[in-house]
Amino acid sequence: MDFPATPSNASDSNEYPGAVVSPFDSLQDHTKRRSSSRSIKRRRFDDELVEYSGLPGASMGKGDKRMRTLSYTTQLPEFPVVSSAPSTPVVPSQERRRSSKLSVGGSLGRKSRRKGQLSHLSTKDLGRWKPTDDLALILGVQQTNDLRIVHRGVKFSCRFTIGELQSRWYALLYNPDISRVAIAAMRNLHPDLVAAVQQQALYSTAEEQLLGTFTSTSHPAPEKFQELLEQNPHVFYSSRTAKSLMAHWQLLKQYQLLPDQTVQPLPKGTGQTENVLTFSDAEETINDSELPDFKEDGIDVEMHLADRIEKKDIRLLENSLSRWQVLVQSVAGGNVELDKNTLAVLRGRLVRYLMRSREIAVGRSTRDHTIDVDLSLEGPAVKVSRKQATIRLRNTGDFFMSSEGKRPIFVDGRPVLQGNKVKLNHNSVIEIAGLRFVFLINQDLISAIRQEAVKVTIPV
Repeated sequence: MDFPATPSNASDSNEYPGAVVSPFDSLQDHTKRRSSSRSIKRRRFDDELVEYSGLPGASMGKGDKRMRTLSYTTQLPEFPVVSSAPSTPVVPSQERRRSSKLSVGGSLGRKSRRKGQLSHLSTKDLGRWKPTDDLALILGVQQTNDLRIVHRGVKFSCRFTIGELQSRWYALLYNPDISRVAIAAMRNLHPDLVAAVQQQALYSTAEEQLLGTFTSTSHPAPEKFQELLEQNPHVFYSSRTAKSLMAHWQLLKQYQLLPDQTVQPLPKGTGQTENVLTFSDAEETINDSELPDFKEDGIDVEMHLADRIEKKDIRLLENSLSRWQVLVQSVAGGNVELDKNTLAVLRGRLVRYLMRSREIAVGRSTRDHTIDVDLSLEGPAVKVSRKQATIRLRNTGDFFMSSEGKRPIFVDGRPVLQGNKVKLNHNSVIEIAGLRFVFLINQDLISAIRQEAVKVTIPV
């Protein structure tokens, strides 16, 4: 006795469509029906739907169910498939058409692949070869017909080798994809860039031969070159001007390339080589007074500016002479005794600073700032402030040093911070940024100053 499967059972089951349902399963479905508690039934990741429309025996009608499979490469099930619609037999002519379509598709794929390769080749060097480089290469070859001369005379955006120039020239000639892209890029160039490249075009042999009609001893005016340009418009390039022709003729004359400047070979013979002058002999025959004096443009302006700077420096030195209150003397000449005008001496390893006023400033002199005692004369004073300290002599005959720089001053090993003062004694050791000095006091002069101060304070 057969138990036909109901549509509800077929839709709820996870079996493949068309499979035979066992009677036991159908009885269980009638007695107990499973239902999902989920509101929306979603597909699982392994339940991908694939329609096998192109495979024989898998044509689907209206009542067929979609086949569930694990992957796209899953084979058909081994058990028989029951379909409501009759399967149509495959005709050999249809197979031939299908195979012909596949072969046509394969050929199209090969053609598209080749086209992609050609487009890749055409755009491979576009980042390195600029449109201006292609234009300069084309103009150079048209003017000289020699890639070696183009490689030497044209300045490209990159340092191309002669082999790269040759391969690029062949690509522009024989590769339609590359030439089409290059021509389109050159047409989109700004007219100013095109004019700049054309102005730097190389000179052809015919152009230089026409320029060689002017001898090296002559001094042709720009009007002569304009006449030459108007008489030979078919020879000279369209961007040539009288000024550019004159500049190129001067270069040819400078490098001894004009036809009348070619060096004639010496005749063969033993007596001819003895008459050849050496460079030193020819230099002795030249009279310097006969040589023309050529003045460069702008040399007078530069000399005037240099003269003004030197006068300004001299004026600054003259103004600073009146403010110098300390004389600097070298210690290498021996010990110099204190005279009657020197109050104290700040002696270093190389120089000696004489204090001849009651107050002096110690620091580092710059171009815009002058100081009484410049410590840069003693040694490296990069860490010394422009005004590091001030030494004052009071009426009592005592010397005091006040620290005014960022870095401390060490007097007899004790630091003196910014804003503090310390008394200086005879033979006190002062250290400022690694520079050491000995402070010497003229005792005779200081004692005389103290006596005068006492006489003034005590009334007679």
